[in-house]
Amino acid sequence: MSTQTHDEEHSHPGWKTYTIIAAILAIITALEVATYYVDLGAALVPILMVMSAVKFVIVVGWYMHLKFDNRLFTIFFGFGMAVAISVILSFLALFDRLW
Repeated sequence: MSTQTHDEEHSHPGWKTYTIIAAILAIITALEVATYYVDLGAALVPILMVMSAVKFVIVVGWYMHLKFDNRLFTIFFGFGMAVAISVILSFLALFDRLW
């Protein structure tokens, strides 16, 4: 019997990196809230969707350690995000809220 070893060794980030990531997420959230109160007309929804997608990528990549895992997991989460965005855009278009 052969034993399988973990060939790809990596170090996870420390508390300092997680604190910086949390600060970035808090800043993006504050920008989202501020954006809602500014009259941007039809540009509001796309701007908020882009900021939400950026936060999704940061959370999945760092807090779920996806950055350090197999590339297949990244594809699964990316596919899920693409499906979610397409469903949201479809509903917005269906109810004439997209443009």
